[in-house]
Amino acid sequence: MATVELRFSAQPEHVRTARLVAAAVARRAGVDEAVLDEVRLAVGEACSRAVGLHRSHGITAPVRVVLTEDEKNFSIEVGDGVTGTGGGGAGGAASDAPEGASSGDLYDGDAEGEDEMGLAVISGLVDDVEVTTGDDGGVIRMSWPTTTAVTLS
Repeated sequence: MATVELRFSAQPEHVRTARLVAAAVARRAGVDEAVLDEVRLAVGEACSRAVGLHRSHGITAPVRVVLTEDEKNFSIEVGDGVTGTGGGGAGGAASDAPEGASSGDLYDGDAEGEDEMGLAVISGLVDDVEVTTGDDGGVIRMSWPTTTAVTLS
C-alpha cells in the first residue's frame, strides 16, 4: 500500500497544487482516465472547504491530504482540523450572539451554506464518500476503484 501525504497552509492558492497532486497520484494508482476529472474536482472542493474552515476558525495548523493506493482502490482523506459538531463555533463571544442563539449558531450562516454546498458537490462526484468529525477535526474520505480492481472483478 503506497501513501502520499500532503500538508499545506490554509491558503486558497494551494488548493490547485493539491488537485494536481491528487490527479497525478490517482493516475499512477490506476484510476480510470475518465474519472480523473471527478477526482480533481472532488479534491478541489474538499480542500477549498478545509481552507475555508481553517480561515474562518483561525486555525493555523496545515490542511492535511492523504492519498492511499491499495490493490483495489484509491482513497483520499482531506482533514480540516476543526473539532466539534458542525465545524464548531466561530467568531465572537457568546455575548455577541442574537438573543436565543446558541454558540453553535455563531458559525457564519453563509459559510455553513457554502460548506453544505461543497459537501453536496463532493457527494455528486464520488460514489464512496464519508464525512466524519473527531477529536483531531473533520475528515472527508473519498475512494475510487482502480482499473486493476475493475478487471479482476
